[in-house]
Amino acid sequence: MKPDIHPDYHEVVFEDSSAKPPYRIKTRSTRTSEETTVWEDGNTYPLLKVEISSASHPFFTGKMMLIDTAGMVERFRRRYGLKDDNAEATEATEATEATEATEAVETTEA
Repeated sequence: MKPDIHPDYHEVVFEDSSAKPPYRIKTRSTRTSEETTVWEDGNTYPLLKVEISSASHPFFTGKMMLIDTAGMVERFRRRYGLKDDNAEATEATEATEATEATEAVETTEA
């Protein structure tokens, strides 16, 4: 590595206060802070507060909601009148089923 071109890389403490209890981790970073904290080893380190971490992110906590992306795509296509390659085959099948249902109703009425 070239000397004197890289930022200072030092130990810091990241804290996620949205997690209960607050999640803290000591790691190395180039970020700094005016705020400091005393870590378990008795040393003082810069404290960086973050809004989300692995302790509070829905993906890591198992509270992530699954989104029906297929339904969203179909709704988008209907809204803007877009058709895909499979849409024509699906429409033809639906039209055939609708015709058969109408014929079945007419024969039961007669």
